[in-house]
This record gives sequence, structure tokens and C-alpha cells, in this order.
Amino acid sequence: MDYIRTLDREAGECFLCKAASCSDDRESRDRLVLWTTALTGVCINKFPYTNGHLLIFPRRHLADLEELTSEESLDLQMQTAEAVKLLKRAISPQGFNIGMNLGRCAGAGLPGHLHQHVVPRWAGDTNFISVIGDVRVVPQAIEQLCEELLKHRQP
Repeated sequence: MDYIRTLDREAGECFLCKAASCSDDRESRDRLVLWTTALTGVCINKFPYTNGHLLIFPRRHLADLEELTSEESLDLQMQTAEAVKLLKRAISPQGFNIGMNLGRCAGAGLPGHLHQHVVPRWAGDTNFISVIGDVRVVPQAIEQLCEELLKHRQP
């Protein structure tokens, strides 16, 4: 419901821009930021499709893929690969969905700041509740997931 209530509102500062500008470990943890580089950031999706759903985003507030510099594009891909490695170590998914939703009509919940989704998958992870109740079941609290991922992160 928190997410749904924000869809029609024009939010102040972008949550990914806030995540990119965290000044200390506590603020990073509060914003679910796992790490940042000079060009990109990696955070846990606060409204996940499934457990371990991460967002990889450029630090610059860009809406369009073609606005990325070559360096940003490469770093985005490199951090996506690092995110996949981390998830494999921490929660052992059997597969992944990786991609971007560009534009509100394509499903982007934040169309102003492009980001790549890394969604871990397991055989049988779609169960009856999503079919009959239009509800997603995420088996672990986000705070617990954050602790687990930070524990398995390699510098």
C-alpha cells in the first residue's frame, strides 16, 4: 500500500538519488543501499517482486538509457554482475530475471531515474496466492535480507 499510495504523487527528491548520496553507513542501511561506486549504486528494492530483488542504478538522475555515458553503461553492467554473484552466495537462487522498465507505460515505478532490476528466481517460486489473490509472498523481511547480503558481500 505504501508504494501504491506514492504512484499519483509527485515525490520530492528521487529515492535513488537519495540512495546515491548517502553520507554514512547508517543512512545507507536505512535506505537499503548495499554499495555504490563512483558511477552507480546497488540497493534492495523496498517493494520487491520476490526476496532479494535488487536495483542497480546510475548515480546521475537520468530517465533514458541513451543518456548514459559508455563508462556508466559499463559500470551498470559490472555492478549487475556483482549483484548476481552476491545473491548466489547469500540466498542461492536457481535463476534470475534481469531488466529495465523504461517509461511509466512499460511498468517503470520511477520513470525519471532509470534502473535495472535483478530478480532472483527459484523453481516453484510462483505459487497459488499470486494467482487467486493478486498478492506476492516474500518469505524474508527486507531488514533480514539486508543483513544477509551485507554479510556475504566481498569488498
